[in-house]
Amino acid sequence: MTPSSRLSGLRDHGPIARRALVARAAGLDPAVLGAFEPTDGLTLSQADHMVENVVGLIGIPVGIATNFRIDGVDRLVPMATEEPSVVAAASNAARMARQTGGFVTSSTGEVMTAQVQVLDAVDPEGTRLRLLEARDELLALADAQDPLLVSLGGGAVDITARTLPTRTGVHVILHLHVDVRDAMGANAVNTMAEALAPRIAEIAGARTLLRILTNKADRRLTRARALFSADALGGAQVVADIEAASAFAEADAYRAATHNKGIMNGISAVVLATGNDTRAVEAGCHSHAARDGGYSALSRFERNADGDLVGTLEVPLAVGLVGGATRAHPTARAAVQLLGVDTARQLAATIAAVGLAQNLAACRALAAEGIQRGHMTLHARTVAASAGAASHEIAAVAARIVADRRIRVEYAREVLDELRGAHS
Repeated sequence: MTPSSRLSGLRDHGPIARRALVARAAGLDPAVLGAFEPTDGLTLSQADHMVENVVGLIGIPVGIATNFRIDGVDRLVPMATEEPSVVAAASNAARMARQTGGFVTSSTGEVMTAQVQVLDAVDPEGTRLRLLEARDELLALADAQDPLLVSLGGGAVDITARTLPTRTGVHVILHLHVDVRDAMGANAVNTMAEALAPRIAEIAGARTLLRILTNKADRRLTRARALFSADALGGAQVVADIEAASAFAEADAYRAATHNKGIMNGISAVVLATGNDTRAVEAGCHSHAARDGGYSALSRFERNADGDLVGTLEVPLAVGLVGGATRAHPTARAAVQLLGVDTARQLAATIAAVGLAQNLAACRALAAEGIQRGHMTLHARTVAASAGAASHEIAAVAARIVADRRIRVEYAREVLDELRGAHS
C-alpha cells in the first residue's frame, strides 16, 4: 500500500479512531502508534533517565497534519503543540500546495560547526594563518575522535578561522566544520572541538577558552518552495495582499517577529514531536533571520507571471534521527515511524515544508479574513474545556460562544450552566 497523506474528514472521528485511520493510511500496524496513548508513552522511569530531578511529565497534544506531499512523497506529519488552529492551518495550506504538485525542497547538507576561541594571541592575523596551515593535521585529529561517523561517510570537512575584535581584545576564532550525517551533531562536534583545543593552543602560542558548537547552522540550510494558485487562495486580490504582507515582514522587524513566529509554530511542533532540540532549531532560525544585520522575514511570497503565489523558505535545521530523545522517547520514535523518513535530510525537508505551509495559512488568514476568525473558533473548544465542560458538552458550548462572539471563560461558564439547567 502506498502511503497517502490525503485524509478527508479526519477531524470527524475521535482520537483512537483517528489513530487507526492514520496508521492505515501510512501503511503501519496500529500497534506502532501505541506510544501516542498517554498510558503507553513515556514513563516516569524513562523520564528519570533523560533529565535531572524528575518529578513528573507534562502532556502536549500531538495532532496529525494531512495533505503534505514533499518532493513527490506523501507524508502524514505529527505536530506537538498546545496552540489551536496550527495543525488545521498547516493541513489546509498543504492541501492547496498539493493541487500544484506539493512542496519541493533542497539543502546544503548536514554540516555542523564548532567554534574554538583563542585568547591572548600576540599576532592574531599570524595566528589565524598558522591555524589554516595546520588544516590537514587538525582535520585528521578531529576524525580520530569519531571513527564510526567517518565510517558512515561523515567527519570533519574543513576549518576556517577569523580574527574578531571585542571589548576584551582581538580573539582568534577557529571554526571546525563537520558532516554529522543523520545526527543532530552536537555531541560529535563538541567532542572534536575539545580534542583539538590543546593542539590549537600550541600552534597559536596562546590559550583557548570556549570550544563548543554554534547553533547558527548556516552550513545546514534547508529550503522549501511551493506554488499556490490564485483560485485556491481566494482570487487575485488575496494573492496581492499576501505579497504585500510578506513585503511588510521583510522590511519591518516588528512584523517579522510575529511573521517568523508563525513559521516556528509549524517548525517547532514537528521538531518537538520527533524528539529533536526545539531551542537549537529556534536559535538557528532566528539568527538566520538576522544574518544581514537586521531582523527580517525567513520566507518570501511573490506573484509569478500567471498571477499565482510562489512561497519560499530557507532555514537552518539541525535535526537528526539518531541519539538523544529521538531514540530515547517512545512517542518520538513512533512519530518518526509515522513520518516514514529515513534520513535527517528528509526530516529537515518535512519540517521546512510544514513551516512554509503554516506561514502561508497565517498570511492568508490575515490578508483575507483576519487571524481571529479561524483561530478563535478553534480556541473556543479550549475555552469550553477550561470552563469545566465535559467532553460531550464541549462542542455545544464552543458553538454558542463563537456564535455570540464572546469567547471567554466566564461566558462559557454561563453557557454551560444554562445548558445543564435545560437538561436537568
